Amino acid sequence: GSKMLSTSFILCILRLKEEPLTLSDNVLQPPGDVTVTEGEAGTLDCRYNSSSNNLNLYWYKQDGDHSPKFILQLIKLGGGNTADKFKERFSATLNSALRSVPLKIQKLQLSDSAVYYCALQPTVTGNTTTLYKNLWSKDNTILHNIH
Repeated sequence: GSKMLSTSFILCILRLKEEPLTLSDNVLQPPGDVTVTEGEAGTLDCRYNSSSNNLNLYWYKQDGDHSPKFILQLIKLGGGNTADKFKERFSATLNSALRSVPLKIQKLQLSDSAVYYCALQPTVTGNTTTLYKNLWSKDNTILHNIH
């Protein structure tokens, strides 16, 4: 028979200490596991709340105890990039009307079983010489993994 893959979802709300994020800026992933059949396609949902137009949305994959690996970035104003090792089977489309950025994985493999993070980061506008600090605040990060 076909092998079943279990992909863990987490509820992940990531906020930066610095402006321009507001408390209403967050991402929401449905809790629980998604189980799919090897070789088929799977979709992981992510909804976001943000009033910013200069929005970056990210997907990361975390295997076991390893640090999260960057999969892709989408920019609300258009464009984005996908890491080379994920380009073949991983993709995402930003739906501004639904405030949704689902991750699609083609031809699922056992190695795809992992925890997937969705994150958002409005970009700094105005002074283009400002360096943007990618500092995640642990106090503001809620990671909830339901098995």
